[in-house]
Amino acid sequence: MIPAPLRASLGYDAVGMPREHGERILDRLHRVGCIFADARRWWWIVPAGSHIGVVWPPSISYAIGAQLADPSWTSTRPKPGREHPRLIHSPETGQPYTPPIPLYFLTCRVAGSAPLWSLETANRPAAQ
Repeated sequence: MIPAPLRASLGYDAVGMPREHGERILDRLHRVGCIFADARRWWWIVPAGSHIGVVWPPSISYAIGAQLADPSWTSTRPKPGREHPRLIHSPETGQPYTPPIPLYFLTCRVAGSAPLWSLETANRPAAQ
């Protein structure tokens, strides 16, 4: 999944959002890591654990270890009528990550949600 020249030394998770949110956010970030996309969602690669202590907006999916049953990008057999996410952006060098804090604030803004921190979220599974 992650392009070979890039090193995911911090592990990785993925933040999924509607395509139209992804397009708006991409124009506002100074540094962008790997982004995968299918027909419905854009998936941004972030360091593992980027869900701890924050509450991602309800319209955002958070995939720990970048593995979800839907979309089936980690599945060996795609579901009929579904395309696997494909890489649409990769940084030239370095690591595959988009900095999670600026991504978090921008997702909150485009989703119309106030940023929310909570120590309790560290003990709960991420919203999906």
